[in-house]
Amino acid sequence: MGKDEPAIDGRTGLLGLIGNPVEHTLSPDIHNTLARLCGRNLVYVPFLVEPGGLGDAVRGAYALHVQGLNITVPYKQDVIPYLLETESLAAAVGSVNTLVRTQGGYRGYNTDMSGLFRAMKDDGIALKGKEVILLGAGGVGRAIAFMCAFQGAGRIWILNRDVEKAKAVAVEVNEKTGRECCSGAGLSQWRELPEQKYLAIQATSVGLFPDCGRAVIEDPDFYRKLYAGYDLIYRPAKTKFMSLCETAGACAFNGLKMLVYQGVEAFELWNGLTVGQEQADHIYRMLSLKMEGSGQ
Repeated sequence: MGKDEPAIDGRTGLLGLIGNPVEHTLSPDIHNTLARLCGRNLVYVPFLVEPGGLGDAVRGAYALHVQGLNITVPYKQDVIPYLLETESLAAAVGSVNTLVRTQGGYRGYNTDMSGLFRAMKDDGIALKGKEVILLGAGGVGRAIAFMCAFQGAGRIWILNRDVEKAKAVAVEVNEKTGRECCSGAGLSQWRELPEQKYLAIQATSVGLFPDCGRAVIEDPDFYRKLYAGYDLIYRPAKTKFMSLCETAGACAFNGLKMLVYQGVEAFELWNGLTVGQEQADHIYRMLSLKMEGSGQ
């Protein structure tokens, strides 16, 4: 064991990730590094949970005194019935990615939304009053639609392969936020959007490593409608979506900074502390170098 690695002893707290798959997660890098930087005796590990095993996994984690958990696909919505309580914003969104141990069970939070908002602020991208195209209406896309509405986006256009799902999410966002700001449509209907410049947020799995050669919309004319594009994918570091944005003259960002900030906020919830910007920047640089080294 190296001198910078924490000793594991009888007081070591356990944190983890529940999902399927979990093999390629960067979350252990984030949280084990934060534990070292913040002087916390903690270890973070991924837990692969097979279909049908989610309830047993949550109950077992509590029985084993696991201090906190992250939840990733495909369980961000399915986990809610197994929680003691859910924070009001996460309950409204219907998506949870962070569990904090409390007396009697876990309390659920969603740090995906706040993580992306913090990443966008860091990159100088505003939401208030802006026109947003959201590609995808799955668990993360749904949470991001709520985030855009709560943060005052002017109009949010949810484009999804399943049109009815996009429309259903739009209706729910409008009802729960008290704003008529969201509309749902099919992916091919981008041509019908008003002629103006948009911020696009890519929230599907299209283009995710190792299937890096595709974008959810391939037509270059779509990207000429954008001034900025955010791909929530971070592997590869530059997706085809991002390349198409840049070719059309729009700035483009990947999801690595969102990953860092959602992890930072989860770590803060688990430990009742504030992670400094210098520490967050250290995590971002570390992960960037790791991905460069792996060719992703």
